Amino acid sequence: MRATSASLLPSATATPRPLWRGRALVLLGIALSAFTLRTAVTSLTPLLDRIGESLGFGTAMMGVFGMVPTAAFAAFGVATPAIAHRIGLERTALAAMGLAAAGLLARGFAPGTGVLLAASALALSGMGIGNVVLPPLVKRYFPDRVGIVSSTYITVLQLGTILPALAAVPLANAVGWRNSLSAWAIVAVAAALPWLGVLWMERRGRRDGPCSDQARVLAEVHDRATASGDPAPELARPVAKGRAWRSPVAWGLALMFGMTSLVTYSMFTWLPSLFTSAGASAAFGGNMVALFSTLGLLSGLVMPLVAVRMPNPFPVVLLCLGCFVASFLGLLLAPMQAPLLWVALLGLGPATFPLSLVLINLRTRSPGGSAALSGFTQGVGYTVSCIGPLLFGWLHDGSGAWTLPFAFLGLCLAVLAAGGWMACRPRMLEDSW
Repeated sequence: MRATSASLLPSATATPRPLWRGRALVLLGIALSAFTLRTAVTSLTPLLDRIGESLGFGTAMMGVFGMVPTAAFAAFGVATPAIAHRIGLERTALAAMGLAAAGLLARGFAPGTGVLLAASALALSGMGIGNVVLPPLVKRYFPDRVGIVSSTYITVLQLGTILPALAAVPLANAVGWRNSLSAWAIVAVAAALPWLGVLWMERRGRRDGPCSDQARVLAEVHDRATASGDPAPELARPVAKGRAWRSPVAWGLALMFGMTSLVTYSMFTWLPSLFTSAGASAAFGGNMVALFSTLGLLSGLVMPLVAVRMPNPFPVVLLCLGCFVASFLGLLLAPMQAPLLWVALLGLGPATFPLSLVLINLRTRSPGGSAALSGFTQGVGYTVSCIGPLLFGWLHDGSGAWTLPFAFLGLCLAVLAAGGWMACRPRMLEDSW
């Protein structure tokens, strides 16, 4: 006998039920979409030297490619809530994967630098939308399993950062850099298919007549979530009575988030070149990007557990800063003496990124306050971080050495420390805006 649709409906207070039951397509869509969210970044950076030789661009343009991800994430971090409130979460997720697939595919056919840059921006715009829309989809369809689905989502996102970095150079050696870049469009297309299925099943579940339990469940979950007339109520609108920019909590989080992103994307862009200039192979540079990402996966899983147990987690920020400083000194002075150690330390430093995301909820009292703080933190943070890869490359190009670029990152760490001190103090946004 088939279970009734009412018994399959997710509920925040109900006993957790099997993840796949009645919502398999949504879980598949979230997982595949999460995997896609960083493929445009780490599938490109290990190949920038080779692509530059083919298309005729130098280190300055490599810096531009490095700043596109954070620029796209900043722009669509601001724009996506309005899009989702207009067309709904599921359609927004479908649009995100469609843009990602189109941009990833177009990169492989780019005749010149301008088209490659535009295609990368298109792919990253879809990924920027996905950054924003996937967490509320977890909240809508898995209120009884938020923890495990969120952990799965973060883990798969990190795998989507690691695997393209590992595969980029071997794929390029086997089938050429163009096919290596465009191959990741397959994953984005695969990620779009479940959302098409979800939309079709939700429409079918509203019709009179026979339909599957899953179609009926998806329709009822969607209709119950949007009963107020807002297609995306899970994306809370910022409250009007406060302004995040007036709060030291908001500025502290924005600086910590922004400086962490600046350092991270500078290293994503330039770590392969740093190792190849020290005599390593391009494949070794790609493997080091993968190792860097792997340590980010571990810190992303551990940091939320640590942060919620500490009234003031600033000691964690200091520990991360120590990892960054030791790594920078090693990469600058003896990159090939202990590369695994330097990159492992480098990968531990960005634990301040998941810490920033956790503090968004720990330093607010209401969904509206959380929405305001999240929008301000990510909007300002990603905007500030755009300059990192470009300035890092410009300093290296101008000096012919890595000393000035790492000195610049050292100054960014000082700003990160100041932001972390402001953000970690136990006080609430609503008390200070």
